[in-house]
Amino acid sequence: MKLRKLAHSLLPMLVIGAVLAPTFLYAQEAAEAAAETAAETVSEDSFLDTLKQGGWVMWFLLAASIALVWLTVDCFMRSMIKRMFPPAHVDQIRTLFQNGDYRGAYEYCKANPSTFTDVVRMGVVFLPDGKNMTEEAIFSEISRIKAGFDARISYLSVIGVCGPMIGLLGTVTGMKGAFGALGKEGVGGGGAGELAAHIGEVLVATASGIAVSIPAFFFFYMLRNRIATVIHDLQEVITGLFRKMPYEKFEGYQIGDEEIYAGMPNWVADEEAAPAEQPAEQQA
Repeated sequence: MKLRKLAHSLLPMLVIGAVLAPTFLYAQEAAEAAAETAAETVSEDSFLDTLKQGGWVMWFLLAASIALVWLTVDCFMRSMIKRMFPPAHVDQIRTLFQNGDYRGAYEYCKANPSTFTDVVRMGVVFLPDGKNMTEEAIFSEISRIKAGFDARISYLSVIGVCGPMIGLLGTVTGMKGAFGALGKEGVGGGGAGELAAHIGEVLVATASGIAVSIPAFFFFYMLRNRIATVIHDLQEVITGLFRKMPYEKFEGYQIGDEEIYAGMPNWVADEEAAPAEQPAEQQA
């Protein structure tokens, strides 16, 4: 009897469980499907979608980021030691200097262009003009090289400064659109979606401007210090080459095929020609 009563009491619960079980299973499947749909929706936000969400200023930030990458890689490659003063060039020039073959050093520098050989070539050309002119030519060439690097990395600083400003411009335009949506639809109106879109534009534009600015400043200071170190090392190598140079032995010689434009003053040439003409007239 007890078993029969227990069976009768459990039977309604079993029936209810059998009826509700498909409902719970369907609810679980629906929840899983909703989660998968949400994940797919999140994953569908591609880079292009982010660009569109940030507004028209994102295209300027994209161009700035491309310029940032190009300038960083270009300056890094240009400032490599193997490119600034290749060990093979340094060894060959040292050998030619030790042998006193300065014409050969000039020809080697001209045939093997690099930052190091360009500086050495300028110094060798001015050897007949004395120590001061040689050092001035070397200093001028090194200054020209450094100025070229400074001009390139300065654009990184410009990107770092202008990045947040461009993002701020997107912030202003996005806030303008957001307040415009509030003015049209009101707080409780149907413009909630448009308001959210404008707020998203504000956040994406601001964050993108900062994201471009931070690496721009980082690479600017990193490359500036790197270039200063490489230029200092280049000066040390050049100074070691021209140390104890016998400048007086080069007087009256010309090294290289660079054209010399400084000629004798015309009044000196006329004065020298006049005494030569007078004896000829007296003999006549």
